[in-house]
Amino acid sequence: MFGVVFPNRSFPLDISTFTQIDTFHWVLDMNHFVGEAYDQIKDMCIFLLNNFTLPADKALAVYVQSPGSAFVYCGAVTLSRPSAVLTLLWPEPGSQSQFQLTADGAPLSAKIGISVEDLASLPSLDVAAEKKIEHIALKVGENLFNFMQSFCGVDGSKLIVPMDILDRWFKKFQERAKRDPEYLKGFTL
Repeated sequence: MFGVVFPNRSFPLDISTFTQIDTFHWVLDMNHFVGEAYDQIKDMCIFLLNNFTLPADKALAVYVQSPGSAFVYCGAVTLSRPSAVLTLLWPEPGSQSQFQLTADGAPLSAKIGISVEDLASLPSLDVAAEKKIEHIALKVGENLFNFMQSFCGVDGSKLIVPMDILDRWFKKFQERAKRDPEYLKGFTL
């Protein structure tokens, strides 16, 4: 059905590594895989196997859960996107102690959940990529704001800037990016 790889951490793992909860849900207990160092696992490649047919309107969604926290959505694969490297955005552990026992006597542990879901109900196929784009946009906006502040005057409660301020900022931004290839990397996470 599907397989996963933790880059630089594992060989390919197939569905048999996961515990099947029901027809559409699987869980990987990270305690068995990496112990308490689950948060050092930052990325996961998930892929559909050749012989698995997922309906076009369905997706295999990936979730992560820190000990004592709720599951958090990370991304998904579909027939049109049969593999993906997803960033695992581990939530903060819940208020419960990591060493507290559950009702069945097992200690709380981090988990990765896989679920077959309606594609239309998912927010995005790659949550981390969207967060990176949002972060970059905010950093570029902050850069523009700081540039404009250095040229503005105050008229009551209004900031007054030269009419060509956007052109001047954009030209400076482009020149700096050409001169220093590392400059744009400073805008990423």
